[in-house]
Amino acid sequence: MRIHILGICGTFMGGIALLARQMGYEVSGSDSNVYPPMSTMLAEQGIEISKGYDPGHLDPAPDWVVIGNAMSRGNPAVEYVLDRNLPYISGPQFLADYVIRDRWVLAVAGTHGKTTTTSILAWILEYAKLTPGFLVGGVPANFGLSARLGDAPFFVVEADEYDTAFFDKRSKFIHYRPRTLIVNNLEFDHADIFENLEAIKKQFHHLVRTVPSNGLVVTPVNDVNIQDVMARGCWTPVEKFDVKASDSDKPSWSARLINTDGSAFSVYLGEDHVGDVQWGMLGLHNVNNALAAIAAARHAGVIADQAVAALSEFKGIKRRLEFCGEVAGVKVYDDFAHHPTAISMTLEGLRQHVGEGTRVLVAFEARSNTMKMGVHRQSLPASFEGADKVMILQPETLEWSFSEVTDAMAGRGEICASVDEIVGLLVAEARPGDLIVVMSNGSFGGIHQKLLTALA
Repeated sequence: MRIHILGICGTFMGGIALLARQMGYEVSGSDSNVYPPMSTMLAEQGIEISKGYDPGHLDPAPDWVVIGNAMSRGNPAVEYVLDRNLPYISGPQFLADYVIRDRWVLAVAGTHGKTTTTSILAWILEYAKLTPGFLVGGVPANFGLSARLGDAPFFVVEADEYDTAFFDKRSKFIHYRPRTLIVNNLEFDHADIFENLEAIKKQFHHLVRTVPSNGLVVTPVNDVNIQDVMARGCWTPVEKFDVKASDSDKPSWSARLINTDGSAFSVYLGEDHVGDVQWGMLGLHNVNNALAAIAAARHAGVIADQAVAALSEFKGIKRRLEFCGEVAGVKVYDDFAHHPTAISMTLEGLRQHVGEGTRVLVAFEARSNTMKMGVHRQSLPASFEGADKVMILQPETLEWSFSEVTDAMAGRGEICASVDEIVGLLVAEARPGDLIVVMSNGSFGGIHQKLLTALA
């Protein structure tokens, strides 16, 4: 079978391409933005990528056109598919019909931490020699790929609430029908798709409805939005986790910090001490991600102390506080921050790790649709509390000004008109011992290498 994927360089659609290739299909694809790491990873797997959406890429006609959710009516390739009645399908539906139909699906949903938790869970199953399949919205360092078929029965998938395609406005995760479900947290996001938080809750409850009675739902103790979703009806056993839980909460899974930055902690199942973790991840949010993954893995048959041992060998994920390099005593990190809560949690964990004596400088690009719409502008200033200085890119196309953000940052924020201006200001500001964290869920104009080069 030959398939062509529209929007192939997105993390999800790139994962679909890898899975289809591993299934023996002939795979090609096209995208408007072709850049690493996805373009490199696909090329290494022998997948041909064309830039742009020229209808000629679909001649001769493939057996299936898999259409990503970034595609809309008016796109020349989409119009060509519809006009010629070519067979087409969404990415999530392709995954459901061709990859995971008869498998034990472990899905990870939530506003934040999906990629990290999915990667941790897949690694725990791998460490237990279960050879799971997986599809992650990033590249876990333990695997070097964002997706693989693996062996039956287990398949771990990052379950995104974003819509499926221009012709299917349900959330992607509705297609996956998990037996094991993690819901990490729930906040308002994707303002281009959802009109309010209630609309997101409705989709999450649709997901909960698909989990069978012999399955498991794993949730945090104190997330009021998730509590509201679960109160609408749940027909599945639930296990809860929380690193900060009080005695009255009595979660199934809890942690006691050994290091305040979350780099070492003890894991408890009820009152029983399971074991201690020492790993390269930082922040209380990642401790919670670990607890959720341990609970889900136990449902799949991995004993808890084996899961704890696996965490000590977890190597992290690309673009999640990933170390890029050090020049002249200044360390540069890359982080996929896309929401104020994610920004705050990352900087809080980093600050706990380095202490108050180390300066943290941030380069920030608001690239998600929700950020560009200005939905989170009021909560952004507080999210940067862990940073000493923040350089914010103000694109000409943005219809609102970051001045209302920087005005609330007591002189710690500065607006820049270009990537080169940010680089220049950071290089002038930085001194040995400082950390620079680049925060964007896009390529940010290649700023990471530009910084390292300019610092040199």
